[in-house]
Amino acid sequence: MTERLATTPFGGGQMSARLFARQMAVSRRQEELAKVSGGNDGAPADKWQLLRALTEARAVYGLSDRTIMLLEALVSFTPERELDGRQPIIVFPSNRELSLRARGMAPATIRRHLAALVDAGMVFRRDSANGKRYCRRGDDGQVEDAFGFDLAPLALQASEIYEHAEAARAEAKAVRAIRAEITLHQRDLSKIIEIALEEGRQGDWPGFTERLARLTPPLSRNAPLSLLKGLREELLYLRGEVEDSYLQSISEEEMSANDRHSERHHQNSNADQISESSGNEKMDVAGILQEKAAPEQKAAISLKKLRRICPEIWEYARDGVSSWADLIKTADLVRSMLGVSPDAWAKARSAMGEQQAAVVIAAILERSDTIRSPGGYLRDLTRKAEAGAFSILPMLNALDRKQE
Repeated sequence: MTERLATTPFGGGQMSARLFARQMAVSRRQEELAKVSGGNDGAPADKWQLLRALTEARAVYGLSDRTIMLLEALVSFTPERELDGRQPIIVFPSNRELSLRARGMAPATIRRHLAALVDAGMVFRRDSANGKRYCRRGDDGQVEDAFGFDLAPLALQASEIYEHAEAARAEAKAVRAIRAEITLHQRDLSKIIEIALEEGRQGDWPGFTERLARLTPPLSRNAPLSLLKGLREELLYLRGEVEDSYLQSISEEEMSANDRHSERHHQNSNADQISESSGNEKMDVAGILQEKAAPEQKAAISLKKLRRICPEIWEYARDGVSSWADLIKTADLVRSMLGVSPDAWAKARSAMGEQQAAVVIAAILERSDTIRSPGGYLRDLTRKAEAGAFSILPMLNALDRKQE
């Protein structure tokens, strides 16, 4: 004859084979722990740390956040900080007190979440003969018998819960990393395809655009790791194709254009310097740039006056701007930040002259909040310069009025 007693639910609650087996397993485990020192595989579990771990691993046990909130309310009725599952840990709150500690949860909702906790094996019901929750105390005031909810199953699963929580943290970290990688691949692909279309590069760029659109689906917050890994692999494959296609469209002349241009600029730097005498400060804005800008033409404005009209570009100068060479170098940095391609920048310098092209970049930077496509805007000005119809006067006039 067995010495273990399985408690059945009061009233209409049904007994099940799984519940019976769990009660027997907990009883056997408690008997084993009673023979050794310490509970829960050698050490009691801090109830708040255990609840935190269960919250992280709740998907493994099929528990919702509201169910765990109710479990937290039940745990709060235990006076000890640590839960030791060697003996039953029975709490017997009234419905009213349990509702208050569960942030005003309705009775029907409490019953539903209690059933979920029992089904997950976190608590047992220890119902009295009349279904009431109470305790009987001895003459010394100690609890001799109690009826309510037994938290011992929760305490006995502490080691398992901690393991699941650690695995959940590792998976969450992996998901965050792979989501960030996916976002970077999508952004880089979008930028490469955009600049290739803008520059008129050879390649199946419309096809790449369509494939990227299929690989940019809306992802739910709970998207599984397997789905994210598959998406990352497809993006990596597409990225390899896009980058190869773009590199193949770049000629050797384009690859070395910047180096040759820098060499020419170094040789002619003395000839391109502009007098910055005080007489230039009295020059009217209307004389800043001529309508036709030849490649060798200098910008008829002093650096001091340009700094007053377009101050933002000075913030990007690593070593300050003391000459036009410094400004041109800074403009080359700024144009990359604005999304202007090397090809568009080289054509602008060739059509307008280096100094005037740098002034245009400075002006575009001042209006970056209103110019949607700086690269396209610069190409449009370059075409006008090549046709002999270029003038930056309206933009500089507007900027000058803004500064005034």
